[in-house]
Amino acid sequence: MKTNMGLVDRVIRLAIAVVIAIFYFTGVLQGTLAIILAIVSIIFLATGLIGICPLYLLFKISTKKKTHDKE
Repeated sequence: MKTNMGLVDRVIRLAIAVVIAIFYFTGVLQGTLAIILAIVSIIFLATGLIGICPLYLLFKISTKKKTHDKE
């Protein structure tokens, strides 16, 4: 399967996942909000690492730069 996420998109998702994880493990986030954001963080981490966003596939979106092959 082809990736549909550009480098900037992936880095932003990974950074957000790390920040949420830090807030979660330091106790800044608690309760239901903490659980919801932990799930979002796991999704961002997974999509950021593999480079494929299922929602992008659904809506036919790609943030990946198109490269032109020289022939």
